[in-house]
Amino acid sequence: MKYVVKLGGAGLEVQALFDGCTRAIAELVRDGHQVAVVHGGGVQLTRMLKALGKQSEFIAGLRVTDAETRDVALMVLAGKVNKGLVAALGALGQPAIGLSGGDGLLFRARKKRTAPDLGFVGEIVSSDTRWIEAIWQLNGVPVISSMALGFDGAYYNINADEMAAACATACHADALVFLTDVPGVRGSNGEVLRWLSIDQIAEMAKNAVISGGMLPKLSACREALLNGVKRVRILPAEAASSLPDLCSSRVAQGTEVMVA
Repeated sequence: MKYVVKLGGAGLEVQALFDGCTRAIAELVRDGHQVAVVHGGGVQLTRMLKALGKQSEFIAGLRVTDAETRDVALMVLAGKVNKGLVAALGALGQPAIGLSGGDGLLFRARKKRTAPDLGFVGEIVSSDTRWIEAIWQLNGVPVISSMALGFDGAYYNINADEMAAACATACHADALVFLTDVPGVRGSNGEVLRWLSIDQIAEMAKNAVISGGMLPKLSACREALLNGVKRVRILPAEAASSLPDLCSSRVAQGTEVMVA
């Protein structure tokens, strides 16, 4: 089976969670699956920007990205975070190749049109998965940072959830899994929803049941499902060990997002 695993937040920041996530990814490959990892690194980026004296601003869960912020994002996401994941998988004996969306023109982007303007924030408009397929053929794991090249030759910061959905769609993935900081999607009563229909998302957003970073995440879930990805699950990073069992047995953690 083909898996796309999106890793971000505490899964990149807390060592025990990071180790658990990379072990689960390596185990998936050992079990015969093809796995691509798409990662964010927002916490690390915010920390670096702060060290450089820049304040981070978010609108509807998306980072406002001027040219300097974009350049720092490229350094942090496509550099330190990406190569850290490659090294961790390598330490487990699992070969991995680090890429950004710009490498090999893997993903092409255009500027996201919003009001107010978000700067160098993009959305994926095309993909070429030959590089992912080539890495899979050699039993490797492509590790993809959430930056992509625009047709204007500029790099754009891509929301990592949106990048993961685009990757899963392009690769015809059987499953897309978001390893997150939260136990799942909470309903209006505060309880984690085990199943969530994409038809419920708009109403939940309207009533502010979901907000912030959960908005682009659930939008990405919806896009992936509507474009042929068979299963989409939001899973807490501490439950990453259940990842290899996701499509073969009942997994109680997280939220399964469904078409209906």
